[in-house]
Amino acid sequence: MEGGAAATAAAVSAGKDGESSSYTYWVRGASRDAAPLPVPKKIEPADLSNQPNQTHLGSAWNRAGTWEEKNLNKWATDRIKELLVTMGSVDFSGGKAEIAEVTRCSGDAFLVTVRNKKRVGYTYELALKVKGEWQIGEENKKMKGHIDVPEFSFGELDDLQIEVKLSEEKDVPPQDKVRIIKDLKLFLQPLREKLLQFEEELKDR
Repeated sequence: MEGGAAATAAAVSAGKDGESSSYTYWVRGASRDAAPLPVPKKIEPADLSNQPNQTHLGSAWNRAGTWEEKNLNKWATDRIKELLVTMGSVDFSGGKAEIAEVTRCSGDAFLVTVRNKKRVGYTYELALKVKGEWQIGEENKKMKGHIDVPEFSFGELDDLQIEVKLSEEKDVPPQDKVRIIKDLKLFLQPLREKLLQFEEELKDR
């Protein structure tokens, strides 16, 4: 019995030694033949400049061109005001007028980049002071008025509307007031043209 147990134990021990030796050899063989592990490398600015040229929209961090929205309110508000006050005078059959001041220019403008495609938009409303000079009777009389531009949006300038009011002038006959208000409504087309210019510039932002 004791001899048989000893033989069995020796066989098991030999088997374990064989397995261990085989396993150890396999590990060494795999380590010798396997490709080395990748070593992390810091990306330098020069590496980015050497990349193939690709059209990229949006911020530098958003290389994938996923959703990104940029607020353009300040640029849009300043640009609209600049375009309108430099519009020059509008001539009528009995006088002329110009925009003296943009008293209200409120709204939002934005640029959205989605899947590396650019989309712009805005919504604004305006209030303008106008001043001009008309022939009333035998004299030229200086007059003031107001033009309100209700809310308008990108791509909708064909539907632009304006509301005109004349400052109170007690010594102006009613028929002349009607004529002057009709003249002031002629600001609609040059206003539309300036806002179309603004739209084109917005699309190039």
